[in-house]
Amino acid sequence: MAKKNGKMKEIMDRFVTRSQIKQQVYQNTLHVFNELKSVVKDFAVETQKDFKKGKIYNIPIEYKVKGDFEAELTFAGDTLFFTMHTNVFEFPRDHSIMRSSYLKEEPDRAYCGIIYVYNFLADSLRYNRENDIGYLVARIFVNKERHFVVEGKRQNEFLSDSFVQESIDYPILRRILETAVLYCLEFDLLLQPYDMQKEITVSQIKEYSSSISITTGKRLGFRFQADPEEQL
Repeated sequence: MAKKNGKMKEIMDRFVTRSQIKQQVYQNTLHVFNELKSVVKDFAVETQKDFKKGKIYNIPIEYKVKGDFEAELTFAGDTLFFTMHTNVFEFPRDHSIMRSSYLKEEPDRAYCGIIYVYNFLADSLRYNRENDIGYLVARIFVNKERHFVVEGKRQNEFLSDSFVQESIDYPILRRILETAVLYCLEFDLLLQPYDMQKEITVSQIKEYSSSISITTGKRLGFRFQADPEEQL
């Protein structure tokens, strides 16, 4: 076998190093996602018990596992949809978190897995309304050391300081979930502007009774100053 030149050795070293890092990030993210599913299940069970104690029987709380990488929590007309991306990503160089000493000391810490949390109307999923809109309310980044950062609605306590200083665990995941649930409960369904609904196609009206194919979303066509995008 011919001796490897300098570039081939560098390529092989990169293959091994990158593969090990990404595999570690993937396993950490999968572990966190499984822990998040336990958090969501516990939340559903505890809430159901609290409702029964208060003799509240008309608010369904339902938890479903949709596969290894998907889960749902349905409550009060809303569904939180949790999904883990199977790929590993790196923060872009111009991202504010890249300026932290934590990443400057070891750039490979910037590789992260991602867990997404979306809010849908429960009826959108129940009646398979494929045109309906879901909203991203949080995304959780997890690196090879289980350090984390959360971008999303009302998740300000989990910004860059968390990534530098903390590992994600059950209590943190519970706070992330509770913050997302509270946001959804305050994020109301508003009527679309008249001009957005004044026309309909023959195809849409034929399909309306079975699939309700007219697009529905909580604030479709609206933009509110009181509900800004929250990013790092």
